[in-house]
Amino acid sequence: MEQLNGHIADPAFRALLNRSLKQLADVKFALDEASIVAVTDHKGIIQYVNDKFCEISEFSRNELLGQDHRIVNSGYHGKTFMRDLWGTISSGRVWRGEIKNRTKHGGEYWVDTTIVPFVDGEGLPYQYLAIRHEVTQLKNTEAQLQSMMAQMMQIQEEERRRFSRDLHDGIGQSLFSLKITLDRMISEGGDKGLEMLGREVSQLMAEVRGLAWELRPSVLDDLGVVPALRTYIDNYERHYGIRIRFDCDLRTRPNLLVETTIYRVVQEALTNVGKYAGVSEAVVTLRDLGAHLEAVVEDRGIGFSRGESGRGVGLFSMEERARAVSGELRVQTEPGKGTVISLKVPVTAK
Repeated sequence: MEQLNGHIADPAFRALLNRSLKQLADVKFALDEASIVAVTDHKGIIQYVNDKFCEISEFSRNELLGQDHRIVNSGYHGKTFMRDLWGTISSGRVWRGEIKNRTKHGGEYWVDTTIVPFVDGEGLPYQYLAIRHEVTQLKNTEAQLQSMMAQMMQIQEEERRRFSRDLHDGIGQSLFSLKITLDRMISEGGDKGLEMLGREVSQLMAEVRGLAWELRPSVLDDLGVVPALRTYIDNYERHYGIRIRFDCDLRTRPNLLVETTIYRVVQEALTNVGKYAGVSEAVVTLRDLGAHLEAVVEDRGIGFSRGESGRGVGLFSMEERARAVSGELRVQTEPGKGTVISLKVPVTAK
């Protein structure tokens, strides 16, 4: 104690101590000005909040102190989310993420959050510092963009359906009538020129049917995603020379939006397999999980890196389609270790 008193009495030490305290005060001031700050004990009981926390939550400081963060829980995040958060920070690791909270009067707001555990000499947390920044406007803008993207994809599908029908029922039928006329003229003694023209018309008919199928297979609308995928896989195997094992246990048809999403994601994933994977076979699986449907496309090919040129647009399209039906797309891949693309969508997606 005498030694400590001696240090405090030393002018140089006192000057250093005052500078350190001033720096801490400046850091706290800057943090309070820029961020929403809270400190809790190891059980999550709030011990300190700054003015910005009170301002955005609409609770007074006295209403917050002694409570835990359930006081601002919006109910948006499930038990798994919260369990993972607590599992991270209680093990002494920093957690980062976005959280949707609720104000005292029922309003909702988003915060970009970093929670830092303070640990003791045994590595056990004794306190948590949460630093947040409000990102409500950003999240609302993202939601609007996603809604617009979903609408654009829906419009695109409608246009594909219309154009596909026009090709099949309009141009396709006209070519079919022309082919019948040519066949009759050839049977009545037509020359080789007519026979050649007949073959060209047959080829053109096949190309029109193929184009109509690529735009939007009518079987998807008429019979559903399972027959549509079986037909697509048959054509795919002939085109790419890759064998596809198709496993499916869907018992009923989901709505058309979900069917379209599953079909397009599987189509895009298989196209990537055909172009890049370098395999002779792949697996497509459709599973009924009760409240959700799952589609998985798996290959044991060369894999890829997410930033690899040529893959980004396809993956972006699949991810946006998944988001449009409140689904989730996961991509597991490593160079040289193959690729697994899984889509999980709620049956009741609209």
